[in-house]
Amino acid sequence: MQWAHYVSYFFGGAFLANTIPHLVSGVMGRPFQSPFATPRGEGLSSSTVNVLWGFFNLVVGYLLICRVGDFDLRDLADVIAATLGALFMSVFAARHFGRFHGGNAPDAQ
Repeated sequence: MQWAHYVSYFFGGAFLANTIPHLVSGVMGRPFQSPFATPRGEGLSSSTVNVLWGFFNLVVGYLLICRVGDFDLRDLADVIAATLGALFMSVFAARHFGRFHGGNAPDAQ
């Protein structure tokens, strides 16, 4: 069932990428969007909520990558699966959070 391992690594990479904005914002003491805000995913959550959400994402990412199958950093297929998950989540987060933080501003002409 190697394909199931790749699916796990893909989602593990996505969870690890999602760790970064929440954990960094929380550690900096800044509110940031989270699934627990109102409206969901758009409102701001406290820095404490974001630290907890970031650590939750870190633990889930660890479990999906390190505890499923036999992930090997020297195996290109394993790394590509995790990297694609991280890339997908990073682009999604850039598009989603860019609406609130000016990251989707049109190019100046």
